[in-house]
Amino acid sequence: MDDPKLDEDRLQAALKDVTLVNRYLGGQQVTIDGIKHFTGKFPQKTYSIVDLGCGDGAMLRKIADYARKMKLDFQLLGLDLNEISIALAKSKSVDYPEIEYLQKDILELNQDGFGCDVFTSTLTMHHFTDVEIEAFLKQFLSISKLGVVINDLQRSRIAYVLFKVFSTVFMKTHIARHDGLISIKRAFTKNELLTFTQKLPLESYKLKWRWAFRYLWILEKQQ
Repeated sequence: MDDPKLDEDRLQAALKDVTLVNRYLGGQQVTIDGIKHFTGKFPQKTYSIVDLGCGDGAMLRKIADYARKMKLDFQLLGLDLNEISIALAKSKSVDYPEIEYLQKDILELNQDGFGCDVFTSTLTMHHFTDVEIEAFLKQFLSISKLGVVINDLQRSRIAYVLFKVFSTVFMKTHIARHDGLISIKRAFTKNELLTFTQKLPLESYKLKWRWAFRYLWILEKQQ
């Protein structure tokens, strides 16, 4: 799905499969729980949240639904490098005026143009190298007002085998099945995430394992 040459129909079908898996396995709730940490600890009238690698906007629509239910004022922005993904996100979010989308390389953001309260990243970080991840995290901690919520995969042989079975039954596209297995191979162990943590300028952090084979990593920036 990282291939910029992938046509719209195939990309849309693959993203639909990914959203389906997230819904069935509770993956979207992991990000919501990270946002709850910041809204509970730092009460404000409004929150600006930027989602990194937003795809077709499914995660942002879930966040917007949560905000509406809780009567919270969220200003949401989705960023993705893929032009087709951004177009799909806009078309699927016409009933969500609180969400905006922008085609952008997330590694090129700066504080002048993209200051926000919280950055979220759902199944995006594992696409980067270790060097890029360290720069990625330091960059977004410096830009954000409160911190960063990471929702990403645990690297595990059990997860690999279970996903192989699950995807064969429930996922329709070869691209999503193939990319899902690659993503698990590129994912993280707890110790790897803790090693990154030691290199970051943090006030505090929380690292929790969540079903199914996910980590919720909450990074509070130094104030």
